[in-house]
Amino acid sequence: MITGRKPKPTQLKLVTSNPGKRQVNRKEAKTKAAIPAPPHHLTADAVEEWNRVATELYNLGILSEIDRAALAAYAMAYGRWVQAERAIAKMAEKDQLTGGLMIKTSNGMIKTSNGNAVQNPLVGTANKAAADMMRYAAEFGMTPSARSRIAAQPPEEGTDPADRFFA
Repeated sequence: MITGRKPKPTQLKLVTSNPGKRQVNRKEAKTKAAIPAPPHHLTADAVEEWNRVATELYNLGILSEIDRAALAAYAMAYGRWVQAERAIAKMAEKDQLTGGLMIKTSNGMIKTSNGNAVQNPLVGTANKAAADMMRYAAEFGMTPSARSRIAAQPPEEGTDPADRFFA
């Protein structure tokens, strides 16, 4: 098993001016910029997020039909995160002591193990969904640190900015 950094896509190397001067993969598959339709299984929150980011990603020239599943995974992680956070907030309204962050057993006591209170499973769900969402977001350059490595320009209508390198 080979470990290390994932290879940077050629398009990303081109828009960042390839600071490492690594060889550009001239045979890398190219895709046409497009906004894919959201899958039908997305939740309402996920569709709302899909619609919010898809146009922006397309305008940056980094979204195509083949990215549909990756964007759907991002959008679903976002939807799951929002749903879990809403449920925690609803529980917090009734739980002034722990703000919905702890769970109670059937006898009404806060469940403990070795003197430590047990976290509400929804907190774990929210945290996992947020971590997944951020991982997918970075793949699309949607985090501040990911964007700091990109010097993108919107694609000119009908042209591919990589064409000048592959001609």
